[in-house]
Amino acid sequence: MADTLAIRVTKLGVRFRTNRRGRRNLKDLFGGSRRRTRPGEFWALRGVSFDVHRGEAIGVVGRNGQGKSTLLKLVAGVLLPDEGAVEVHGGVAPLIEITGGFVGDLTVRENVNLMAGLHGMSKAEVARRFDDIIAFAEIGAFIDMPYKHLSNGMKVRLAFSVVSQLAEPILLVDEVLAVGDKAFRDKCYRRIDELLAEGRTLFFVSHNEKDLRRFCTRGLYLDKGGLKLDASIEEVLETYTADHVS
Repeated sequence: MADTLAIRVTKLGVRFRTNRRGRRNLKDLFGGSRRRTRPGEFWALRGVSFDVHRGEAIGVVGRNGQGKSTLLKLVAGVLLPDEGAVEVHGGVAPLIEITGGFVGDLTVRENVNLMAGLHGMSKAEVARRFDDIIAFAEIGAFIDMPYKHLSNGMKVRLAFSVVSQLAEPILLVDEVLAVGDKAFRDKCYRRIDELLAEGRTLFFVSHNEKDLRRFCTRGLYLDKGGLKLDASIEEVLETYTADHVS
């Protein structure tokens, strides 16, 4: 099934510092003591391995601080691992930290062109999709307003609209459906359904069991920086709930 591989994660590890005092020396940076945890450091993820095949819909669950968002950033290429490797076969459409990258002083129109271009859309493609992006975001009256003057809800709608128009085969979603009003969430649900029907691969982080059951067939349960369970979404949710029922 190698030809259907979308994502391969192998013995993945990433560590962060809890303070800014400690500095890595040259030996640390070039591999002399990569596996040693220095004072003030902790492993957000370690020893995580799994494969995702094209067209799969994967739900990632775990308590806050267990590495879920960090894992998505590693898959997106925003972070680099300290150990192991992430292979991504095909581009990604990242719905993570969704409003990041937009420029406050630029207009909505300018930001759409900028962000779509940064994600690989040609000028002709942006022009062809522009009206659909604005219509989905429901901000047609504000396209020449500076982005910084939009409400938070309008910013999220615009960001989702731009990224969900990308033709990338892998969709990374991190809690974006937890924001916005019900009508817009329903619109996002329908858009994700459309993308899955096209055969896209979904990597979905959420605390909402209803959303996870709606979109995902398989789950990854992260706990204490490791992969505790890789199974059907039902089994993963049952195990997670049993572990954390007070």
